[in-house]
Amino acid sequence: MRPALALERHCAAGPTWRCEADGEPFPCAAWRGLPLDDHLRGVLLAGFTLFLRPAIRDLRGRPEGPTPPQIVRRFLWFLPMTDEEARATALRYR
Repeated sequence: MRPALALERHCAAGPTWRCEADGEPFPCAAWRGLPLDDHLRGVLLAGFTLFLRPAIRDLRGRPEGPTPPQIVRRFLWFLPMTDEEARATALRYR
């Protein structure tokens, strides 16, 4: 099966942001396990930043839920990011 077709089932939306295929926090292991190169990082950056604002809105403040910087790191796992950079990014997407 082509990777793109296998990933079609691995999608999510608010308010829970859990993968519809396996129930893991989205993006799930299927996404995080992709072999990355610079091109794919660019594609993922363009796509996954679209999820940041709604994910932060839906997930922040939930009991035992992730903080906005944790949400940023979760959705942009493929980028090296310091805690300070994650906080700054979260503030831009609130």
